[in-house]
Amino acid sequence: MKIQHFTDFLVWQKAHRLFLDLFLDTEKMPARRAVDILASQILRSSGSISTNIAEGFNRSTKKFLNSLDIALGETNETENWIYKLRDSKLLEPATAAARLEQCKEVGRMLNGLVRSIK
Repeated sequence: MKIQHFTDFLVWQKAHRLFLDLFLDTEKMPARRAVDILASQILRSSGSISTNIAEGFNRSTKKFLNSLDIALGETNETENWIYKLRDSKLLEPATAAARLEQCKEVGRMLNGLVRSIK
């Protein structure tokens, strides 16, 4: 299948799903200032993964690779925030494990995409 739009990338679809899942997870958290800060950070970083894939699409190879590199960094940041939410008891361990696996899968896919482009 030829990629005609950034939404055709399976990695974009998985990253978008991760954002939506985390969005729903944060909606269940208590309304407190510290929680709002953590939720804001994880939504920003997770949203940036698919955003950077989209931003780099249909640009030069160099710019696309740079965008994918940034997306990978955002994936790592998101994983870090998941650990913080889990360890502060704001995210159930089973939910955190599922989100961590999603992050790791997206990271592997991003690395594979970068290798295939290079």
